Amino acid sequence: LFPLLPRFPAAMPSEALATAAAQSYASLQGYRAEILHFLSDPSTTLEGSYEHFEDGILVVSDGKIVACAPAEEVIAAFKDHPLEVQDNRPCLIMPGFIDAHIHFPQLDIIACHGEKLMDWLQKYTFPAEAQFADKEHSKKAAEIWVAELLRSGTTCVMAFATVHEESVDALFEEAQKYDMLMIAGKVMMDAEEYTPPNLRQEAEACYANSKKLIEKWHGKGRCLYAVTPRFPITSTAKQLELAGKLLAEHEGVYMHSQLNEDKEEIELVKKIHNVEDYLDVYEKAGLLGPRTVLAHCVHMTDRDWTRMNKAGATAIHCPSSNLFLGCGLFAMKDARKHNVYVGLGTDCGAGTSFCQLCGLGDAYKVGQLHGDPLSPFTAFHLATLGTAEALSLDKRIGNFLPGKEADFLVLDLRATPLLEYRMKLAPDIEEKLFLLSTLGDDRQVKHVYCHGKKVHDREVDQAAQAARKKNLK
Repeated sequence: LFPLLPRFPAAMPSEALATAAAQSYASLQGYRAEILHFLSDPSTTLEGSYEHFEDGILVVSDGKIVACAPAEEVIAAFKDHPLEVQDNRPCLIMPGFIDAHIHFPQLDIIACHGEKLMDWLQKYTFPAEAQFADKEHSKKAAEIWVAELLRSGTTCVMAFATVHEESVDALFEEAQKYDMLMIAGKVMMDAEEYTPPNLRQEAEACYANSKKLIEKWHGKGRCLYAVTPRFPITSTAKQLELAGKLLAEHEGVYMHSQLNEDKEEIELVKKIHNVEDYLDVYEKAGLLGPRTVLAHCVHMTDRDWTRMNKAGATAIHCPSSNLFLGCGLFAMKDARKHNVYVGLGTDCGAGTSFCQLCGLGDAYKVGQLHGDPLSPFTAFHLATLGTAEALSLDKRIGNFLPGKEADFLVLDLRATPLLEYRMKLAPDIEEKLFLLSTLGDDRQVKHVYCHGKKVHDREVDQAAQAARKKNLK
């Protein structure tokens, strides 16, 4: 088994601040607050795994991180630069949250009364997804969906669209308005028995349409494409083979699907495809590799974990939806034991919140039931650098090392009376993080920046909401 190591060099050298200050910049922006970001996985070794400045400044230029250090040091180093500093104290600045598994079209069914997985798909999901054949419906849904993600502090997502090209175009077009890092793909479904006729597309036609979308969107701005067979129940062996062909033909493209979410689903996959286990289906189709991202991974065997490790594939922990649909509990300790990269996903709409603060709260509870609760440091590493590493994006985002793309949040630690009260009693940053993950939600998200540009302002958003309510009266 290969060792689980950071995919990006750890801490910046001590002379980095002086080096950064010696450069020339067209413009510089500074953001002052308490700052936390991670350099490596704290569950492996806590010491040296993060940087925390009680009073720090994050310096950004042209959408990239220039420096991150204690405020006094930054002010002294950049004294000869026109550094404009926005004072966000007493808030906390962190890298933007990453959501590695979410469904764009399920905005319309979030919080529908729960069913088991297969019933959920037939009763809610498929009827909702059929509406995305309409371009205007896709466009309007994308506007609401992306705004909700940003309002919740999510600056990068990996998403299922629908089988319709219109849904993919709408999603990428909306993400581009905010310079948001978006990984998405057209869902592939062609199995007659389990796919409604209005969502079914013949394998060759689906391959051709997917290829066209890859050529149109992959690598355009901050858009990246994922080949997206929904799961083996709704795809024939032929379609999965063609999905593998797409993956082989296009360098850098992801494969995004689901694995071992529900016991009924698993047995059905084995029956339909005549395989020993679920993962065999992806492996036979050439879909298991270092850019394979598989959501859920709840009912896993040692054989599954070992093959994922050898392939370099990623598992996505979706605690909210697994609890909501009653599918089971993800075992983080088993993923760690086998050195498999793990990312965090909301899986909305079976997940019940777009905000990863809520997702971390659910992940903690799932861990408790396994006797392996996430530490606060491990939790926030998972929501930021950990998921960036899982998606092979850690050279671009996930922390505040110089040269990274400036996706970050300003979190209000006093956003609610209860949180403000408890924060006053918190002795250190570790307890502050735990309070955020257990009492926090989108109300804590004050400002959000994508690639250095402010894309959400809580006060502006609240004022706009108040104006809309007034107009409705």
